[in-house]
Amino acid sequence: MSDLPRKAVTRTAKLAALPLGFAGRATWGLGKRIGGKSAEIVGRELQQRTAEQLFKVLGELKGGAMKFGQALSVFESALPEEVAGPYRAALTKLQEAAPPMPTRTVHSVLEERLGKEWSELFLEFEDKPSAAASIGQVHHAVWHDGREVAVKVQYPGAGEALLSDLTQLSRFARLLGPLIPGMDIKPLIAELRDRVSEELDYALEAQAQETHAAEFAGDPDVLVPAVVHQCDQILVTEWIDGIPMSEVIANGTQEQRDRAGQLLARFLFSGPARTGLLHADPHPGNFRLLPDEKSGWRLGVLDFGTVDRLPGGLPATIGASLRMTLDGEAEAVYELLCEEGFVKESIELEPDAVLDYLLPIIEPAQADEFTFTRGWMRSQAARVGDPRSPAHQLGKRLNLPPSYLLIHRVTLSTIGVLCQLGATVRLRDELEEWLPGFLPEEELDEREQAAEA
Repeated sequence: MSDLPRKAVTRTAKLAALPLGFAGRATWGLGKRIGGKSAEIVGRELQQRTAEQLFKVLGELKGGAMKFGQALSVFESALPEEVAGPYRAALTKLQEAAPPMPTRTVHSVLEERLGKEWSELFLEFEDKPSAAASIGQVHHAVWHDGREVAVKVQYPGAGEALLSDLTQLSRFARLLGPLIPGMDIKPLIAELRDRVSEELDYALEAQAQETHAAEFAGDPDVLVPAVVHQCDQILVTEWIDGIPMSEVIANGTQEQRDRAGQLLARFLFSGPARTGLLHADPHPGNFRLLPDEKSGWRLGVLDFGTVDRLPGGLPATIGASLRMTLDGEAEAVYELLCEEGFVKESIELEPDAVLDYLLPIIEPAQADEFTFTRGWMRSQAARVGDPRSPAHQLGKRLNLPPSYLLIHRVTLSTIGVLCQLGATVRLRDELEEWLPGFLPEEELDEREQAAEA
């Protein structure tokens, strides 16, 4: 597949074949069970075959299909190892690459957007893309002033394909549920669909990237490449080298894993506090680990096409409820959750039961440092996803207000990447430094006075 399939009928046919394949495998599974295999073994085989077909089709189609695959891929830590292992490579491929556009298509877009003499803007331009994503691909080049740059070119017809795919995927979201235990797929697809117009607008992306680049200029921990040029369907930014996060996950040393994890957590919580924006696409393809003489390693951050605008930083409610949960203040936590709409007026829950539900999830914030593992992620997914468990029953009665939806997904996705890294992270340090409401006012005042002294 060398071009973005633009005809809706072609894309729909490929996606429509997915549930038929799922149904066929379910019949195969029934036959296996009749033949004597246990339900658990058959279930895992079904899960594995379903995932293999799903990611193959999503990778070929790019567009919304691939965007969904990338969003889903960070949760592979929640799957049993026997299932996750065989197709982890396919997920990594989704995060880093996809079949490229033909060179003639790339040149025609560049000519249309930059003018007939577009090649004069560059001293060098590599026709072979260095990376391909859901709505565009990136080419390595040298700008006319000698700077190495990344040239992001949007696929023709990307908007139409994106909407068509996500609409189609939402029709059989229920069938995809077993892939990630404890996760409701439909809201994820709906949220991705709601942000299509934003992601297609490279002017908005350039604005968000420029804000981050200015704020993190000279930062010892985080590097955001500056924007060099932007126009409709084209975004040119400074080029950064480094080790892709997917490579750190696959082959990195423990030092690299721990440093990458710490910096990822730092960026998650410091970004909104410092810029009023939340980078909302935290899959490994968007991060690089760069060697640095002073700090050892810095985190390079790419792709600001999806951001959440949070002028006051992350809501103080998150920090306050987290702190009170850690302190065992069941009644206060429950009252705050009711005020914010996490518990609807028509629902009544036991505050202690809510506390028991939350405490295992926030375990990483309890200790001075915490090692994120796939095993821990799987245990959380099993606890929340098993219909027989009290956690599952209580979770179904909680509500996620729309204003928290993207924050929730980004946090979960980041935790998924930390588990893929197997990183040991001092998460509490980041929460105390950057999360509004996490420290009580009196402790904040004491710290400020000590800093001034």
